[in-house]
Amino acid sequence: MTDERYAGLHQLGKYTKAPETPEQAELERVAAPAPGREYVIRFTCPEFTSLCPMTGQPDFAHIVIDYIPKAWIVESKSLKLFMASFRNHGAFHEACTMMIAERLVDLLAPRWLRIGAYWYPRGGIPIDVFWQTGAPPEGVFLPDQGVAPFRGRG
Repeated sequence: MTDERYAGLHQLGKYTKAPETPEQAELERVAAPAPGREYVIRFTCPEFTSLCPMTGQPDFAHIVIDYIPKAWIVESKSLKLFMASFRNHGAFHEACTMMIAERLVDLLAPRWLRIGAYWYPRGGIPIDVFWQTGAPPEGVFLPDQGVAPFRGRG
C-alpha cells in the first residue's frame, strides 16, 4: 500500500494466518474518515464460534457491534481475524462477549460502543449478553440490532 494513512497496517492486502488465540490476534486501527461527526459503524458476525471451557464443545453466537468513532476505526480484516481466533478459545459466553468489547474499547477509545451477543442454546437455554460504554449520544440514529429473541419451536 502506498497511502501513508495505512502504513501501519500489517495484515491488510496480504495473506495473514489466522491467530490461534484472541490474545495473539492483532487488532489494527486507522484514522476515522469523518472526525468530529457522529455516525454509527456496525459489524455483524452471524457465525461466531468459541468453545465451552468445561466440555470443549462448540458454542455459536450472532454478534452485533455498534460504535461511534472518535479518532479511530477498526480495520475490518483485523477484526475478522480477531473474531475467528475465538474458534479454539474456551470461555463462557459472558467472558467472550466482554473480551471482544474491552479489546475494541482499549484500541479505539470510541465515543460510544455497544455489543449484543446472541448465543444459541446450550443445555436448552439461550444466553444473550449485552453491554455498552454508556448512554448513546443524543440524536444519533441507532437501528435495532435486528436479531430476534430465540423462540425455538415456540
